[in-house]
Amino acid sequence: MPRLSVVGGSGKADAGERVDARIAAEEDRGLLRFLTCGSVDDGKSTLIGRLLYDSHLVFEDQMQSAGHGQRRAGAGQAAPLDLALLIDGLQAEREQKITIDVAYRYFSTPRRKFIVADTPGHVQYTRNMATGASNCDFAVLLVDARSGILTQTRRHACILSLLGIGKVALAVNKMDLVDFDQARFDAIAEDFAAFAHQLGLALVTAIPVSALKGDNVVTPSAHMHWYHGPTLLGHLETVDAGRKEGERAFRFPVQWVNRPHLDFRGYAGTVASGKVRRGEEVVIHPSGKRAHVARIVTADGDLEAAQQGEAVTLTFAEEVDVSRGDVIALASHAPSVADQMAARVIWFDEEPMLPGRAYTLKCGNQTTTATVLNLKYKLNVDNLEHVAGKTLEINEVGLCNLDTARPLVFDPYAENTDTGSFILIDRFTNATVAAGMIEFGLRRATNVRWQELSIDKASRAGLKEQKPCILWFTGLSGAGKSTIANALEKRLHAMGRHTYLLDGDNVRHGLNKDLGFTDADRVENIRRVAEAARLFVDAGLIVMVSFISPFRSERRMARDLFEADEFIEIFVDTPLEICEARDPKGLYVKARAGLIANFTGIDSLYEPPERAELKLDTSTATPEFLAETVLSDLRRRHLI
Repeated sequence: MPRLSVVGGSGKADAGERVDARIAAEEDRGLLRFLTCGSVDDGKSTLIGRLLYDSHLVFEDQMQSAGHGQRRAGAGQAAPLDLALLIDGLQAEREQKITIDVAYRYFSTPRRKFIVADTPGHVQYTRNMATGASNCDFAVLLVDARSGILTQTRRHACILSLLGIGKVALAVNKMDLVDFDQARFDAIAEDFAAFAHQLGLALVTAIPVSALKGDNVVTPSAHMHWYHGPTLLGHLETVDAGRKEGERAFRFPVQWVNRPHLDFRGYAGTVASGKVRRGEEVVIHPSGKRAHVARIVTADGDLEAAQQGEAVTLTFAEEVDVSRGDVIALASHAPSVADQMAARVIWFDEEPMLPGRAYTLKCGNQTTTATVLNLKYKLNVDNLEHVAGKTLEINEVGLCNLDTARPLVFDPYAENTDTGSFILIDRFTNATVAAGMIEFGLRRATNVRWQELSIDKASRAGLKEQKPCILWFTGLSGAGKSTIANALEKRLHAMGRHTYLLDGDNVRHGLNKDLGFTDADRVENIRRVAEAARLFVDAGLIVMVSFISPFRSERRMARDLFEADEFIEIFVDTPLEICEARDPKGLYVKARAGLIANFTGIDSLYEPPERAELKLDTSTATPEFLAETVLSDLRRRHLI
């Protein structure tokens, strides 16, 4: 399974890669990677602690940290062993009695080796659960026998299904608190079986357990004579949950161009799937160039073949251009290459996903800017219905269409989990906001191509004898943006310059008349205007854009559409109280009265620029003076 994180910039295998290589080498020894998941307080950490304790796999110092042998205050008897503390290692986890981070434990029995991930159940840490699940082949889903199937239980089951984990052990825990009642267990098992069938989970084995007392965890329970199935450990030792990795096509994401000296050029990385042999013909994607593998180099010498999990350096018989992020595949089994794709997305961030907003997308070693074109639907985790919506909130799952700034090399997630998964990162906070699984490339991504034109931007600008640029005025409603931009255009027109002014209100009468004023609509409003402005700049014009454009992310998106010296951000920095006093359209009065929702500065956020090229204060200067200030700056930049 792929991690929902990205390998760093070193050409050497990191710790995770070394673990993966060791794991790959031990697959034939019966290694099982599984996770425990479920709602908060269902007993996940206690269950793993019981597995380790009853299997005699706990060290003495771990026993002491979990309270073994300690005396109760004012009593001579030893305190009971807290099994959860064998797993919960963070101080906050111990204080709050919840799991926050993903805890990994490596243990073995005479029949099998295990790596278990204890994942958090709290809704706030769903992202950590998804991260832990992305490394596993099997899941133990816990349910409190008293509470039954909860929304978070269904959410975790849904994530398991999305990540391709089709075999699950349903551990109905805390049976001792319901007097080991068979009817209660049967009801929970039947309830989950119906939900699992809708999800398409291949195999669900329900096991009644008491992690605290040890019933049916390692040894059969003396209290549940009606249950004749395996113990949890017995099931883990025998279940066949492995992925048929050998059937997957060869994929080698290039991590680093290895050039220690002039006589050697190699391409380092870890084989994500499949196998490659010396002498085989490969194709470098997305360029499509072909080459033959000359050597497979490792620190311990050359290999005849390399397979999944091995960190190697490939050299080619031919001279080809290969860069970090390229994906090498066999000529007979090519991956998909597209700049638009459909993907299932699990949203992690407290800020909602907004279509039209630009995020950083990382897929393996590939990094690019991505925009959510639209949300097709959201998934109701309680009944799996498709729900209409424009945005995704925290912990929601949906099907989206994505657009990337450059073509992405990928496989559908169902075919290859390594090259079919990605993460989305906020471009300002660098926080991971979502994980995604690619479904397929959109047909229009291959049907629509750039048409080469004979007349370019330089030719159009040369005819007008000017340098095209965009002047992006931003600020609160009533700040004076349009007044200054209008005065500036009059001065430029008098100088014989070719200009155009895009005003927020005017554009909403036509191009953007279908948009409202929610955050999602504001993002789409600016995206469309930025694309229109790019066409005007390509026509050789000096373009003034006068929009509130409240979010830094969209202003950065707009800036990225233009060359470095073409975009000038002008912050009309007028205090809110002055804007309200002016209130030329009477909008602030209506907003204060609750008649207008999502009004910037009142109940909708405005994010002021951090590094605007110009800052204008209309509280101390006239629009005409400020227009001259902008003209002076344009002269200084040799734009007029």
